Amino acid sequence: MEVNELERMIREKEGSLSMAFPALMRKVYVWMTLALLITAVTAYGVAASPGLVSTIYSSKAVVIGLFVAEIALVMWITARLDKLSLQTATLLFILYSVLNGVVLSSVFLAFQLGTIAKVFFITAGTFGATAAYGYFTHRDLTRLGSLLMMLLIGVIIATVVNVFLIKSTMFDLVISYIGVAVFVGLTAWDTQSIKRMLAMQTDMGEGAQKIALFGALNLYLDFINLFLYILRIFARSDS
Repeated sequence: MEVNELERMIREKEGSLSMAFPALMRKVYVWMTLALLITAVTAYGVAASPGLVSTIYSSKAVVIGLFVAEIALVMWITARLDKLSLQTATLLFILYSVLNGVVLSSVFLAFQLGTIAKVFFITAGTFGATAAYGYFTHRDLTRLGSLLMMLLIGVIIATVVNVFLIKSTMFDLVISYIGVAVFVGLTAWDTQSIKRMLAMQTDMGEGAQKIALFGALNLYLDFINLFLYILRIFARSDS
């Protein structure tokens, strides 16, 4: 669907969308913000507990298990969203936010609060501007999404190769800059995609709210990854 067609559809169905569409968009950002808050509180709480830090980071198996668990959970939520109830999907989203917070507790162990806060505000500003572009632009970003997904796969492969084979600080910095560019683009693309999907919903039914929840999950992942790549750039710049 072309973006211009989307705008025309919204105008033509203004009577049915005037209430559902804005409310659903608000839900996307409310859920995303709450998930980020849960992740941040969990990460800080774990990092502030010597016992939990010792339990988690004293064993590589535990760390790897947490990574595998959160990847498996987000893939399972995505694959089974249509069959899950809204309540179950919401609870699983919360569980994923907590699990991701446990994994990201390492951020509070490796960086000072001032650096984390600075990077967070930079990320929030970048994310907000990019999401606004994705929402308001009349350009169709569909093709951009396919390109960005291929670039993301390349970034993941390059990261793995660098960690185990190359072990280059400079290469890691280059990957981080590319990662920022990828997730800036994905934020705009996801925002436009979410707008399109929610524009087709005429009520606040469970199906529409699950689409909004799925959108919140995607934007949450965009924000987290953008934050981590910017943080890596700051870490390399300060070293």
